[in-house]
Amino acid sequence: MPRVLYVLLLFLPIAVLARLLSLPDTVVFAASAASLIPLAGLIGAATESLAFHIGPRFGGLLNATFGNAAELIITVFAVQRGLLTLVKASITGSIIGNTLFVLGAALLVGGIRHGRLDFDVRHAGMSAAMMILAIAGLYLPAVFAVSVHEQGIVQQLSQFVAVILLLIYLAYLGYTLLRVDEPDDEPPRPGEPGGAIEAAEVWSKRRSLLVLGAATVGAAVSSELLVGTVEPVTRELGLSEFFVGVIIVALIGNVAEHFSAVQLAWSRQIDVSLSIAASSSTQIALFVAPVLVFASLVLGHPMDLIFAPLELVILGLATALFAYISVDGESNWLEGVQLLGIYAIAAIAFFLIPVQEMH
Repeated sequence: MPRVLYVLLLFLPIAVLARLLSLPDTVVFAASAASLIPLAGLIGAATESLAFHIGPRFGGLLNATFGNAAELIITVFAVQRGLLTLVKASITGSIIGNTLFVLGAALLVGGIRHGRLDFDVRHAGMSAAMMILAIAGLYLPAVFAVSVHEQGIVQQLSQFVAVILLLIYLAYLGYTLLRVDEPDDEPPRPGEPGGAIEAAEVWSKRRSLLVLGAATVGAAVSSELLVGTVEPVTRELGLSEFFVGVIIVALIGNVAEHFSAVQLAWSRQIDVSLSIAASSSTQIALFVAPVLVFASLVLGHPMDLIFAPLELVILGLATALFAYISVDGESNWLEGVQLLGIYAIAAIAFFLIPVQEMH
């Protein structure tokens, strides 16, 4: 993430001060949202530096665990306040954002600079298969709910699905961390030459731990302020809670990854850009969503995995487009424009549809 964006950290004390002084909720909302952008970036940078120090296997596990930490923190606070529409919208918004917006921007930038972009078909194909499986896990409860309208049974199914998704995610981690591939067959890992960060940019263990701890605390404070103002701000601005979740929360929680994917595509490391988009989407569906289901039980606001038809249609379309792009091992800037176009259409649809019609 560009260092200039770390100036946005100044908005954290501004958000806190605005709350203490009882300034308008829109000021608190905007300041806390702005501060979350660099905080998410710091969490990602600290995690990657720690991953470099502890080695590829445990480092991969660390990256898999903290890859979407900022968004998980935001949504846990939202669950605590009972904003389940926002929470579920942020889940689908993150997957759609990674698959259409992030990958589209990466292909556009990389394609404009380098023309044809070549990548490893085998790894892209495995990522596409995992995404299809993950999205299927989100589709099935919604299909079930069409026939069974008893909320208790639907909630039970969601919990069973959450358990299975978590088990699949653990199996995915095990395969990724324990497989024995030839080094030349693997895309660069974070911290390796050609990876998401170069060795020269790696922080010390001490600095990484301090930054990770401080950024996590900061993200928790910002998230609490952000979530606390969602309802009055949506009423004042005429936005729906759904739109805030699917677009705004999803974007600010993943800005650091967005910049990394685009920068890597600019450097012709499109394999890593594809991996970032696919891995983040897979982690949202297989890890973050199930964790939120169980967190919602503890926090007293049970959440199911029933998503609106429009969300499911766009999720399926995004996944199909990713799989299609992965087939031939090459891409170009035009495919990036196409992905960005679909994302723009989806965003407009989410903005215009009345929230009461989403379910």
